[in-house]
Amino acid sequence: MLPVIVALATTPSPAVTPDESIVTPGPLGFAAIAFIGIAVFLLVWDMLRRIRRGRYREEVNAELDAEEQARAAERASDVDDEDIDPAAPRR
Repeated sequence: MLPVIVALATTPSPAVTPDESIVTPGPLGFAAIAFIGIAVFLLVWDMLRRIRRGRYREEVNAELDAEEQARAAERASDVDDEDIDPAAPRR
């Protein structure tokens, strides 16, 4: 059995010249590859746009949070105009 496998593996295939219309992709193959290329380009463009939009939203949310924390800190540090002892004389 082994000599038959070796003989088949080393035997060259017959010289067949394939028909070029079968081997080349032709206009339909070009159109398919062009469609895939355009689709990939548009998908990458849309993905980058969405990532950029997400980053801008994060920056705006961080600024709003910082402003809210600053307002809360200011409210917490404000001292009431009234003295603790209302009977004390005012300056």
